[in-house]
Amino acid sequence: MLLVVDVGNTQTHFGAFEGSDLVEHWRFATVRESTADELGAVVRNLLALRGMRLEDLTASIVSSTVPQLRPEWTEMAHRYLGHEMPVVGPAVRTGMAIRMDNPRELGADRLVNAVAGHARLGAPCVVVDFGTAMTFDIVSAEGEYIGGIIAPGVEISMEALTARAAAIPKIDLTPPRALIGKGTVEAIRSGVIYGFAAQVDGIITRLRDELGEGTPALATGGLAASVVPFCSTLDEVDELLTLRGLRLIWERNADRHAEWRQS
Repeated sequence: MLLVVDVGNTQTHFGAFEGSDLVEHWRFATVRESTADELGAVVRNLLALRGMRLEDLTASIVSSTVPQLRPEWTEMAHRYLGHEMPVVGPAVRTGMAIRMDNPRELGADRLVNAVAGHARLGAPCVVVDFGTAMTFDIVSAEGEYIGGIIAPGVEISMEALTARAAAIPKIDLTPPRALIGKGTVEAIRSGVIYGFAAQVDGIITRLRDELGEGTPALATGGLAASVVPFCSTLDEVDELLTLRGLRLIWERNADRHAEWRQS
């Protein structure tokens, strides 16, 4: 089985593929001080909950937005899985040209999302990721990554609001009962949900003015399910998009698999 790992600033999401089928996937909080041994223990314990073993994982690949965890994950794979874990970056082929002023600035997870979105929707396309930051990644009609848009994410915005306003309580991100809140909590929920939905719709509308009216848009990320039902411009939702993109990138490096599997 192939282990795919997406290390985000807030959560780490990983899954196991058997061929093109995602067998299982898990999320846990990203701890930047984690060691290779601690990561190995987390993976082993979560696998065991589904009757799986580390020995079942014959290959792996990781995408990380947390630089200090990249060597810990590769060391985990070397020590516990007995093979090299490639890290999405310049040394790994993605099949997608990057047309940015400085391609090294592009986060690995955003490139992975663009690869997966292009494979699913064709070109041009837009992928919106509801993560720590809310990102819009754009693939041109030629199938090239041409840039993106970054805005504060839902949770960051809510934390900032409660931290800076003494009378504002912390709330769960559940759908508002109505547009006009009848109390403080409902007013916050309405502002967050409808506010972010309007932001998404406004940006995608502007992008379609540039890319073409029929450009499809896909949402992913842990908080997508909370906001997407209130958007009118998103065509699909796939919370597993990054994991699927990692599998695609692994396949696009088929000639190097034997090299990576050597311990």
